Amino acid sequence: MTETDLSPGAVVRAGDVAFANHLPLALIAGPCQLEGRNHALEIAAALKEMAQGLGIGLVFKSSFDKANRTSGATARGVGLDEALPVFAEIRETLGLPVLTDVHEAEQCARAAQAVDVLQIPAFLCRQTDLLLAAARTGRIVNVKKGQFLAPWDMKHVAAKVTEAGNPNVIVTERGASFGYNTLVSDMRALPIMAQVTGGAPVVFDATHSVQQPGGQGTTSGGQREFVSVLARAAVAVGVAGVFIETHPDPDRAPSDGPNMVPLHRMPQLIEELMAYDRITKRAGGKD
Repeated sequence: MTETDLSPGAVVRAGDVAFANHLPLALIAGPCQLEGRNHALEIAAALKEMAQGLGIGLVFKSSFDKANRTSGATARGVGLDEALPVFAEIRETLGLPVLTDVHEAEQCARAAQAVDVLQIPAFLCRQTDLLLAAARTGRIVNVKKGQFLAPWDMKHVAAKVTEAGNPNVIVTERGASFGYNTLVSDMRALPIMAQVTGGAPVVFDATHSVQQPGGQGTTSGGQREFVSVLARAAVAVGVAGVFIETHPDPDRAPSDGPNMVPLHRMPQLIEELMAYDRITKRAGGKD
């Protein structure tokens, strides 16, 4: 990027994984919450084996802190200090790029020591100091579009990252608020975000798009049966990647269980999405 070029990169690379709207589909996947070393390594290894078998680029995802839980009484996570060695081990022993979300500007530099992608949660996508701190680490910055934000408003969000000197920005759609405890996905948002950001890679978050925020009183609900429906629709439109949270036993997960995909169902789902992706990109994304 030259001194006068403040546009996002059309191709953003996390290790060997390339995210671009015109390239083959990439995958961001892992459990919602980091539950411990052995649990994370088990899931990461299973996902790596799946990804290698299918030939899809994989970034492992997990959160060290769920800072926006519905109730203060629910589990937030292991915390940054305990998570950093686990993230580093996954990168070093499995060779997978790692993504985690950050909630405060002070967390960015520390998290960047162990991960490849810093994710800005949807509720925080307009927090300028957080975006700038993430951008200045030089790591990829994946920004979730807020449930309250129009897709064309992501132009300004992405610009905060690139104007800080970091072209490595990804924008992610995760649904829009629709009344109470409900989200809807407008597939028009996917090409709109690509256009208004000047070509930033666009990812579709299929599991949070079926979330029902606060839908279970003290926790969020979800409709995991519609993950594949929305994911297929998004891939048919054309995206750089899909974001899918997964767990060996979602119904016992400490967070977002109702919208996570059971780990054993991931290979078939991803294989289907890759087939849709090949058709879409072979046709150039045109009707």
